[in-house]
Amino acid sequence: MITSLRGMNDILSDDYKRFTYFIDTATKIAQRYGFHFIETPLLEETSLFKRSVGESSDIVGKEMYQFVDKGGNDICLRPEGTAGVVRAFIQKKLDRAGGVHRFFYHGAMFRYERPQKGRLRQFHQFGVESFGVESVYEDANMIMMVSDILKELGIGYRLQLNSLGCIECMPSYRKKLIHFVQECKDTICEDCIRRLDTNPIRVLDCKNGSCQELYINAPKLMQNLCSECEKDFTTLTKILDDNAIAYEINTNLVRGLDYYSKTAFEFVSDNIGSQSAIAGGGRYDRLVEFLDGRPTPAVGFAMGIERLMELIKMPEVKKEGYYIGAMDDESIDTIIKVAHKKRESNLVIVDYKSKNLKNHLKAADKTNAKYCAVIGSEEMKNGTIWVKNLEDKTEKTVTLEDF
Repeated sequence: MITSLRGMNDILSDDYKRFTYFIDTATKIAQRYGFHFIETPLLEETSLFKRSVGESSDIVGKEMYQFVDKGGNDICLRPEGTAGVVRAFIQKKLDRAGGVHRFFYHGAMFRYERPQKGRLRQFHQFGVESFGVESVYEDANMIMMVSDILKELGIGYRLQLNSLGCIECMPSYRKKLIHFVQECKDTICEDCIRRLDTNPIRVLDCKNGSCQELYINAPKLMQNLCSECEKDFTTLTKILDDNAIAYEINTNLVRGLDYYSKTAFEFVSDNIGSQSAIAGGGRYDRLVEFLDGRPTPAVGFAMGIERLMELIKMPEVKKEGYYIGAMDDESIDTIIKVAHKKRESNLVIVDYKSKNLKNHLKAADKTNAKYCAVIGSEEMKNGTIWVKNLEDKTEKTVTLEDF
């Protein structure tokens, strides 16, 4: 028997209901905030992610599905969504057009890592990207949007915040951090040694327990911010306070990608095991420029849908639509015609086999239809259809025209 590849799951039945409910809910809220849908390709040039995500990240170093195609192009399946949206933003010359551009997207991402609960090799993200707004109020806007989505889905969370500084305050902090890490270089993991040469701040993101213990005493970026970054962070926390959004400051929060600056945030859950992050993002004001676009302030977030699936509180499923069945074989063609017309404005499920009334009622109940409608020889003769409301149990016979 042929099975799916490891870490690449099917989505069907109840999982599909949760999946589409999440997409519908997140889309509705993103549109309320004035965002518009964008779709980018699953395949991109590998260089896009090396330049944006960063050579020091685990995504680029270990996890990309990378290969050379028949045309000799070095390409990969997208491991995250932001870089592709930025590429599209530049390619469509929106960076030259100026103004504010707000997008949301959802789709499959691919990372070659050990599959575990909440972490798959093919997974799905919902993401949002905003271009052209430098104000920290847009950062708050993003955080409030995530909060609204999670509340609508009935998912509890803890919000963690940090500031990653800017090109003014990062260099001096970087020197302090490098000095600290080099003092304990003999006791840190190989990944941290590699990061020390590529992007030192990423050592704070290390998942190795012994490294994390060492970094408790590392210099804190929050204590080395320039006046502008400090002012922005203070403003951000005040906005969240004013809007009753609780948060905690995590000075080791650096996010997993190299392109972030200033605001970084992560929503975490205590109900999904070790992979506790359910959404995260921040500001990346220099990424458009890194990818050869005009300097453009930007901020965004992404949510891992599979990590949220079992946490979603689904609304009570209401009975909906019609189940239409035939009592005898001679009526089947008629119910097909009736169903086709009825589907112009209603959900309709049709049973292609003739059955007695009792079995039709059972079948209608399984489909969660609100109405069961059947046609037999008597109804065929009179040009009518028998209809039962499965919620209030009332029943009546009406003409096909009225139906």
